[in-house]
Amino acid sequence: MRILFVTGGSPATVFPLTPLATAARNAGHEVIVACNDETADAVAGAGLAGLSVSPVPIREHFSTDRSGSPVAAPAGPSEHAEYIGRGFGRMAAAYLAPLGRLAEQWRPDLVVGGMLCFSAPLLAARLGVPYVRHSWDSGEPPAFDTAAERELRPELDRLGLDGVPAADLWIDICPPSVRPADAPAAQPMRYVPCNLQQPLEPWMLGRSAGRRVCITAGTKVALGYFDDYLVELVGKVGELDAEIVVAAPAAVAGNLTRRLGVRAGWLPLDVVARSCDLLVHHAGGGTALTGMAAAVPQLLIPNMPKLVPPSERLAGYGAARMLLPGEDTPRTVAAAAEDLLTTPSYRERAAELAGEIAAMPAPAEVLGIVEKLS
Repeated sequence: MRILFVTGGSPATVFPLTPLATAARNAGHEVIVACNDETADAVAGAGLAGLSVSPVPIREHFSTDRSGSPVAAPAGPSEHAEYIGRGFGRMAAAYLAPLGRLAEQWRPDLVVGGMLCFSAPLLAARLGVPYVRHSWDSGEPPAFDTAAERELRPELDRLGLDGVPAADLWIDICPPSVRPADAPAAQPMRYVPCNLQQPLEPWMLGRSAGRRVCITAGTKVALGYFDDYLVELVGKVGELDAEIVVAAPAAVAGNLTRRLGVRAGWLPLDVVARSCDLLVHHAGGGTALTGMAAAVPQLLIPNMPKLVPPSERLAGYGAARMLLPGEDTPRTVAAAAEDLLTTPSYRERAAELAGEIAAMPAPAEVLGIVEKLS
């Protein structure tokens, strides 16, 4: 079978799809991963065959409309949903023609799309093949779908569709205990942390003594974009009696190391997280799921409105604490981190959640369900 995987525009949208794509390839299926230029390295790093369908960075789809005019930054949660949904809608519209040309040369039997990769269901509908929707974190607000559908109205009309087609199968990697209560039924699949690898160094495998805290703001950090946020976050945690390591893209690693005076760089988080006593981060979906799988308590400081609900669920479960922007003063961050490090219940609940993830169906098992669609 030929299976086309369609990712979003950042490495964080590639990593969650990697386990299923790898399982499909290992089972003998032909697999191609459609991506953009800035995620091509993440696809290649996973050992998968990738084809870039766009040179446009993901942020450009959000910051400009189809005519190239600037789009105002969102002022509140409702505007944020419209902003994000329409941005992913514009990205989908831009991907459709290149995906169509790919399909003329290499017609897939099935299309798997990341959670907000709306070009996937449109391409599948055009080809008349099954479509699988694959979540990439603990949940995205339904309002994103609605806004994307408004943005994609011209494309939907040309295809004779009333709306974005529903998936033939939805694969969800969020553990049931922290899944949204109103989320539709889905096929669960174990979350397997994936990220770009590098040669391991002995210190990554475990600390010699004391406590270790890992701080990150995700894969999108760049010079002038969230790097100051990350520096400030490290400063707020820096007074803890603990070893501090900072996970950040390689492009900013040298600058951050100089500014922070701690180990900073692209870390194999799937390995390093297991040696940590605490993760402190921006509440990004992949980072949070990696912490859950590694049984590590987390301090979540959501830097986008959409990240608040999943953070609330994880904190409500008892494996994390959440501080909203404005609450994250140096004193409150340090106190929350110390609480997470010293109160046994957080580690116990994190271990229970990791056990729940480990018990979910493996990607190879779920592949068997996918195969039956075609």
